[in-house]
Amino acid sequence: MISVHSKKIGQVSFGVAIEGDKVFATNFGTNEKCLLEGLLKSLPFGMPFQIAKEQNLLSEKFLTTLKEIYDGKNVSTDFELAMGHLSQYSQKVLKCVWQIPVGYLTSYSAVAKTCGGSPRAVGRVMATNPFAPLIPCHRVVQTGFGIGGYGGGKELKLEILKREDRGYKKPKEIMTESGVLPVHPVSEVLKKVEHKVD
Repeated sequence: MISVHSKKIGQVSFGVAIEGDKVFATNFGTNEKCLLEGLLKSLPFGMPFQIAKEQNLLSEKFLTTLKEIYDGKNVSTDFELAMGHLSQYSQKVLKCVWQIPVGYLTSYSAVAKTCGGSPRAVGRVMATNPFAPLIPCHRVVQTGFGIGGYGGGKELKLEILKREDRGYKKPKEIMTESGVLPVHPVSEVLKKVEHKVD
């Protein structure tokens, strides 16, 4: 049975749905009710679940990792994600985006070129990402480095990216299961946003 855990850390609540050591969904937000609704909506249809009354070692590890990702830290996210109930295309896109390292971002268009489909199709997968922020959909932006949409709002997306900025200067290419994905330093988006403010 899937066990749903949540915990408020500071001003933000984090949640994880797990069975054994397999992760079915992760989520975060300032509203506990919305957090739980998001987690439950991401679970496979008809699969039994329970809301956990207390944390165990494994849930604590997952929730702490989510908080560290939210804070922009480099952390190991080598977890087993349950994706079998998702479409093949969604799995492909999510696995690709999972490879984007901290301090870098890419575009919906670049992910589409790597995985197939259209930028809009990639955007739909990002909008329904059941593993935020574990799979970093916040690191996918518009072509030309516009911030793009985000479930928690554009301001939150920008805040997380600012925390992840490592001062990298040059783009690079990373190898994913679907092929080569070009990634760019987070500073490209930050420069564009600062330029708009000036």
